[in-house]
Amino acid sequence: MVIGLTGGPATGKSLVTTEFKRLGAAVVDADVIARRITRKGSPAYAEIVREFGAGILLKDGSIDRKALGRLIFADAEKRRRLNEITHPRIRAQIRQEVEAFKHVPAGLKRGKDSGSRLVVVDAPLLFETGLDTEMDSVIVVYADEEKQVKRLVARDALSEDEARRIIASQMPIQEKIKKAGYTIDNNGSAGAALKKAAELYKKLNS
Repeated sequence: MVIGLTGGPATGKSLVTTEFKRLGAAVVDADVIARRITRKGSPAYAEIVREFGAGILLKDGSIDRKALGRLIFADAEKRRRLNEITHPRIRAQIRQEVEAFKHVPAGLKRGKDSGSRLVVVDAPLLFETGLDTEMDSVIVVYADEEKQVKRLVARDALSEDEARRIIASQMPIQEKIKKAGYTIDNNGSAGAALKKAAELYKKLNS
């Protein structure tokens, strides 16, 4: 079974993904893939630098993700252009990894006898990019916007305005919840969210 996992910024997707992986699920992480396909010297890297200029680069020539983020979250057209460059490549890699996991016997995906048959695709823009149509079901991890803002400000050293722009750049969380097969409320403690994740993992893997 291939499960999409998504939510809004700072709602706790990574927390849930890490727990699913610990319990034995195979994980395909869109953010990890995004970093890989934009590494210095890659075709996507070259396109991004041509489009946005050397001002988004660190001293070693790699992409400064924070600088690029400031540009795209303040300008919808720049964000659209970046998505045009990266999303087709990310989707292709996600499909490739999912197919690879499908052909590995259950329990061997992570080098242990977990018996899990779940492949979890962690993708922040799962609905926005249409990837949800390729999943057997979708989990949405959610939290109230004020909690998202507070977490983003603390985690990424952003201003409140910057945090709200990032949240507004994605589909409203209530819309994602409506499209979800399952939801995990992460308005409380991390421990509470982990307990819900473990319960849902057991249900999905049964």
